[in-house]
Order: sequence, then C-alpha cells, then structure tokens
Amino acid sequence: MEAYQDFAYVYDTFMDATPYEEWCERICRLITKYGVSKPERDAEDVLDSEKNLVVDLGCGTGTLTSALYQKGYDMIGVDNSESMLGIAMEKRVESGEEILYLLQDMRELELYSTVGTVVSVCDCVNYVLEEEELLEVFSLVNNYLYPGGIFIFDFNTDYKYREMIGDTIIAENRDDCSFIWENYYDEESCINQYDVTVFVQEEADLFRRFTETHFQRGYTCQQISMLLEKAGLITVELMDADTEQPVCDTTQRVLVVAREQGKTVQ
Repeated sequence: MEAYQDFAYVYDTFMDATPYEEWCERICRLITKYGVSKPERDAEDVLDSEKNLVVDLGCGTGTLTSALYQKGYDMIGVDNSESMLGIAMEKRVESGEEILYLLQDMRELELYSTVGTVVSVCDCVNYVLEEEELLEVFSLVNNYLYPGGIFIFDFNTDYKYREMIGDTIIAENRDDCSFIWENYYDEESCINQYDVTVFVQEEADLFRRFTETHFQRGYTCQQISMLLEKAGLITVELMDADTEQPVCDTTQRVLVVAREQGKTVQ
C-alpha cells in the first residue's frame, strides 16, 4: 500500500476542485440520519465522548478532517503518509483546531477507544489491493465502532477503471507546477497502476521533477458488501457518490454506509 511522498506537497493544488464542503455536508446528513455521533466536543460523560468521536481514515492533508471539525465534531485523522500528515498538522497549527493526527496504515488501525463514526473518502479503500487485507480493514473498523456506530466510505468501481479510465494519459499545467498521469488497468487482476510525474517550479526557469507510482484495485458492490458482512458490518445504504442516485451498472464511484452490530453499551 503506497504512501504519498513528494506528491503530497502539490496534492492540495491539484485537488482544489474537489468538492470537500459538499462531501462534508453529505457526511453530516448521513451521520444525523443513521449514526450516533453528535457535533459536540468536550462531553463530560466518557461514553458520550467516545460515540461523538469521528475518525477520518486516509485523511491525507486533512481538508475534510478540518471541515468536519468546523461542523463541531471531535476529529481524529489517520493516514500512512508522513508527508501528507505533515501538511495536515501545519494546517492544524495555523487554524488552532484540536485534531489528533495518527500515522498509521489502515490495515493496522489502532485507536485508544471506540468511536461513533469512521469516514474514508477519495477512494482510499481502493489502495488496499487484496480482499483479505480489505476484510481486515473492515474488521478493524467494526472493532473500534461504538455500538450502533457507522462507517461511511467511497470506492471506485471496476467499471470506472475498466471503461472510463483504462489505459490513458492525463496532463494538467498550472503556473508553477504541472503533472502527467499515465494510467494502466489490468482487467484480469483488476489492478489499476498510475505513474504520476510532477514538475514544480523552484526558481524562475528551474523546475524540479519527481515521479511516483501508485496502485489501486477496482471493486464491485457485491465484493464490498460481502466483505462488510464477513467483517460483521451491516450495509445500510449504497448510492452513486457523484449523483446520490441508486447504484447502477455504470456507476463509477459508490458511497457506502455500513453499521456496527452486535456490541452493547456496558
């Protein structure tokens, strides 16, 4: 599971069109509809403080984490990229937000208590390439969810990688940086490889070049639902993450809401 390295420093630049605020509003609505977390910090009761905790799994540079914090949620951000977390923590210092950031691989998630909600956006789960490892991620999430807590996440479908992206080259040029994205998809293994070459201006006529290679796996709704069930989670809702309409054969990104079951409040 690859961690962002040099690309982390231009990540926010190239993600500036990502609708984080829209995603934040949707997540808040889903927590209100299905979850147990409240946008309250500093609860006196220990159980209330646990169920109000929200974990942003694969938080990256902390943009969504911060947006949810501003809505009143008690936030924890988890990511396996030291570079991404470094930027997130710089933002935390500038904003004064009291967010706990943890450097962890989601496959080895370790929290100090149960939490009411876990969220994971920007197709983080697609970076887990083996079903057995994704099952472990789901099992760990279930383990740390407060009774009745929910897991909200999105993933790119096999259809998106196979039919919409496939083998292609994408390029974008900005005033002080640019990138070339070379994408390859293997239909047999469902593994998507992308090589990102970034050019960042350091002086007037001097650009630094670096390249990173990342791998993701395309999943189907059936695979995800089966793994959630094996992990002990109940699938509450599936929707097209781009339109909020029901999932269909041509859905490219799916938003999932799953709920913990089986625990009781002691």
